Amino acid sequence: MCASEIIKRDNVAAILDKAMDAGGGLLRLAPDWVPRNFLHPGKRIKLAPTDWYALGTHRGGIDERWFASTTEAANEGRTWDEGLSWCVFEGKRFLLRDAVEEGQGRIVGQAIWDEYKRWPVYSKFFDNMGPIPHHMHQRPEHAALTNQQGKPECYYFPPQLNAADNHFDYTFMGLEPGTTKDDVIRCLEDWDKGDNGILDLSKAYRLKAGTGWMIPAGVLHAPGSMCTYEPQWGSDVFGMYQSLVEGREVPWSLLVKDVPEDKHRDLEFIVEQLDWEKNVDPQFKQSNYVEPIVDEACSGDGYTDRWIDYGGFDGQQLVSAKELTIEPGAKCTLQDPGASGWITVQGCGRMGQLPLQTPVMIHFGEEPWDEVYITAEAAAAGVEIENTGGEPLVGLRYFGPNVHAKTPQIGDHRK
Repeated sequence: MCASEIIKRDNVAAILDKAMDAGGGLLRLAPDWVPRNFLHPGKRIKLAPTDWYALGTHRGGIDERWFASTTEAANEGRTWDEGLSWCVFEGKRFLLRDAVEEGQGRIVGQAIWDEYKRWPVYSKFFDNMGPIPHHMHQRPEHAALTNQQGKPECYYFPPQLNAADNHFDYTFMGLEPGTTKDDVIRCLEDWDKGDNGILDLSKAYRLKAGTGWMIPAGVLHAPGSMCTYEPQWGSDVFGMYQSLVEGREVPWSLLVKDVPEDKHRDLEFIVEQLDWEKNVDPQFKQSNYVEPIVDEACSGDGYTDRWIDYGGFDGQQLVSAKELTIEPGAKCTLQDPGASGWITVQGCGRMGQLPLQTPVMIHFGEEPWDEVYITAEAAAAGVEIENTGGEPLVGLRYFGPNVHAKTPQIGDHRK
């Protein structure tokens, strides 16, 4: 399958109605590949080996696939649609962002449309050969200074995509209790001296397939080399606080890319962006680590629905995620309280009238049958999913803000 004909924004209404009618409110999505020129691809997100550098070596290797995204990737030299998901229907494609603007509450839910006027979240597979620099994503008040939004994010390590650990399956998170702001400032002062020592102030946690973490905005983290499913707020802000990783230079520009220009050398301001209490929390793991919890109300004979990212941030349910497993020959009806982005990670079957198939390998530009946007309209009506294969059918789906009446809380897996 090759890339479809593009339908421009002004002509989306007619094809959106047809796609919604044919799919019962389900929209097929094409892969949304994103490169990072400062990272090395981990080679586990099904992209064909010939296509890791499909956008050119100057753009870097493709190490991310974004799901149900209406958020642009903040990359230098980016393509005009980088980070934006495409809906595909009958040999044509149109942007999910345009579909949301046209369909509004039908697509994302009326409450989300009324408050945000967009689909305000997205998810991705994040896959690297080794660790990436210790960095954070700005909190809302600091992101707003460059007309952007803050970004909390969630992690889940799907077993299906982590048969290989690659080079470093540990993630440094936060700062050791007792660390001072002056300690971090000294690391920034040493930026051009080689390794600035920021990891000496942090602690590494071993990553375990089938578990996850909730990472608030303003918290430092240096993700290890496990392939990660990352539901998050719809923003691409970040600041790198580590000057050297695996012998590769991290330019100062990646520390201050989302900092007001007059603050690019203001070390105290740069450190003030960190959520200090959350970084030096002596119970950091207990405050942020999650394991799957079965949702008994949404599970039944031959199928199990699990919470994988939950609990929220500072009491706010900004983004959450679940994992559905359906045994061979079984079927179930999803009736979620809101829209979601779905990616199939194992097996085959159908969702409504749309076939589901987990690809072994995807060439850049191909349109496999593994990703679906479940609109608010479809979720309210109920979506039947059937496993037609000989192995479990497994899908991950993430939700927007305040969709659920309640979710488990961080630490509930220990009960």
